[in-house]
Amino acid sequence: MSFRKIINDPVHGFITINDELVAQIIAHPYYQRLRRIQQMALASLVYPGAVHTRLHHSLGAYHLMGIALNELKSKGTPISSEEEQAAKIAILLHDIGHGPFSHALENVLTEGVHHEAISLLLMNKLNDEFNGRLQMALEIFEDKYPKKFLHQLVSGQLDMDRLDYLSRDSFFSGVSEGVVGYDRILKMLAVHEGELVVEEKAIYSIEKFLVARRLMYWQVYLHKTVLCAEQMLQRIIKRARLIGAAAHEPLQQFLHTDRQAFDVEAFCRLDDYDVHLAMKQWCNHPDIVLSYLCNGIINRRLLKVQYSSIPAAPALVEEKLQLAQKKLGLGSEAAGWLVFTGEAVSRTYNFEDEHIRILFKDGTVKDISEVDNALIIKDTSGKIRKQYICFTR
Repeated sequence: MSFRKIINDPVHGFITINDELVAQIIAHPYYQRLRRIQQMALASLVYPGAVHTRLHHSLGAYHLMGIALNELKSKGTPISSEEEQAAKIAILLHDIGHGPFSHALENVLTEGVHHEAISLLLMNKLNDEFNGRLQMALEIFEDKYPKKFLHQLVSGQLDMDRLDYLSRDSFFSGVSEGVVGYDRILKMLAVHEGELVVEEKAIYSIEKFLVARRLMYWQVYLHKTVLCAEQMLQRIIKRARLIGAAAHEPLQQFLHTDRQAFDVEAFCRLDDYDVHLAMKQWCNHPDIVLSYLCNGIINRRLLKVQYSSIPAAPALVEEKLQLAQKKLGLGSEAAGWLVFTGEAVSRTYNFEDEHIRILFKDGTVKDISEVDNALIIKDTSGKIRKQYICFTR
């Protein structure tokens, strides 16, 4: 009797796991840790429903990968059962290296170590545990496998990662602007000269995808309150490290030991709950800055934040610093932890390094940026920049 398990997903419906190796990977503690990593970090402080996890997302991406591969096979693209399994495993594990609060604490807790490098490290460890059965998945993940389109399904402008997270984050946040027609895009996928392309009938769906991505960034991921909360979270970790605030293991290790020696096993014991527990403890810490920031996150008393097209005037920054010093009895250096400026940047489409290729009926292929269409214009490649200032209320 063939192996088969069903997972009920609120976004895609029933997800079928019909591979014992995949089921064993899902059951592994490295993967199960993703249940304890929120997909959208602190976005739930603005959108209360946005509490889904990296595990939800990776399963969704796995499901979409299966649909995409079946579509390509139906159009005559040769994909062996081994390649299909490997591509599914590669997308299933693409985010396994994320740490607590996903991108919000990346390069803060694990300085200089990107989540993709940790994902690769963990995939190699899993490959050893499963006696080399993940080798092809590793090659696809690293773009070393000859069939380039398989890597493009894992990491590219139209990869299964993006198609799932836009749909999923839109669903859980309740922001309908992020809804994309991923089913039509998947139906229009094809392979031309070894690379992933989209048939021209999907141009409008691609446009909607790019617009939805742009809107989701500014309405959700870079929403001013979300951005402020994530900046506060980063400052909590940095302040705790600076003053030597005590924390439990394994968080203590990532705060105060030699961070040049990356301990992968300790990292795999670290999740959102560890940081939440530390923040709850630090709410009563004698350091005013640390306790103020922690109470702000735990009790949702966030700093005030303002977006602007130009940097905040020095006089305004100085005024807010003076108010913070007076209100909390802080010195100028300490007040600088609670009053700060920065820049938020987002880009819809990278015309230089990544491409969405459109396959026309006559066999020609053009980048989406070269298609004569009203919505996809060169301006889409430009970075949108917004200046912000955060300060005490």
